[in-house]
Amino acid sequence: MSGSSVRLGLIGCGRIAQVAHLPALEKADGIEPVVVCDQSEDVVRALAARYGIASYVTDAADVLKNDQVDAVLIAVPDRFHYSVTEAALLAGKHVLVEKPLTSTVDEARKLVELRAQTGLTLQVGATKRHDPGLSFARDFIASGQLGEARSFNAWYRIGSIRPGVEATLFPRTFVDEQVRGTEAGFKADRRRYLLATHGAHIFDTLRFLLGDVHSVLAVHREFGRDQAWSVLVTLNSGAVGTIGVAVDVPGDGAEGIEIFGSEGQLRVDTHFPFFRRASDVRAYSARESALTVPVFADTDPYERQVEAFARAVRGAQPANPNVVDGLEAVRLIEAVAKSAASGTAVEL
Repeated sequence: MSGSSVRLGLIGCGRIAQVAHLPALEKADGIEPVVVCDQSEDVVRALAARYGIASYVTDAADVLKNDQVDAVLIAVPDRFHYSVTEAALLAGKHVLVEKPLTSTVDEARKLVELRAQTGLTLQVGATKRHDPGLSFARDFIASGQLGEARSFNAWYRIGSIRPGVEATLFPRTFVDEQVRGTEAGFKADRRRYLLATHGAHIFDTLRFLLGDVHSVLAVHREFGRDQAWSVLVTLNSGAVGTIGVAVDVPGDGAEGIEIFGSEGQLRVDTHFPFFRRASDVRAYSARESALTVPVFADTDPYERQVEAFARAVRGAQPANPNVVDGLEAVRLIEAVAKSAASGTAVEL
């Protein structure tokens, strides 16, 4: 590493890289993008020019053999997460990989083993963990003010107005129409794609706040293109609750969780991430007879995520979430899909 900055290669320059990761990297402390990679030369050339990045390539292998690269951020489609992450670790690079960690549990388990063998940092891009509102909620629970967690209700709903909101918030993106057409084909299986894409967030949030899951019992319904899952969840702690995932719902979307404990209660309402706004939190402690509503300033989860990754690479803190957390999220995705298909509960 040069000085205190982690020299980073970005592999995959599709929409999430352009609207989230590159703007975050431009202003983040402790990390320096030195090369960008995408199979479309037109896209990667344009992005290197926009962000003043010295080098661009079209083959990930060129990033991985570059001695000037300490770490990589992998933002390729999720079906490639395993192969590119495996290659990066074997090449001696630290890795921040977009969620979900992999497409299958078996792939995720292999990455757990490989990370242990290499000793490198492997962080999963579950940005919600870097939302200061959710961090406050976790600290509130850890402090004992909630008491014993007993029940919860979590929700993740994508609203029909989201495309218009994105058009308002997103910068101009560079697109290779051939690549877009190929990816549209893979995303056509909306049942699989949406559960993995959106379930990865809400399942990781649940574990982040309340710990491991013992079992799930899921129901899925399909309404044309729209999809809905309702999941009854039992935690290892004994707490019970529900998770609802719905894509799309008319109007605005919503994301959040309510938790009820023996000595308090907690509600977290999480905003569309591109608002760069911390979750709204209401935390009541019966012990203190007080309702706390915190307010935050530093709230860009993508910037906070990549800065946390840089600190993890330098050994200043553990990766958050780590590869085991990534594995558990994939296990939950598969368990919910299996339960919905079978109509029976699935233990993890």
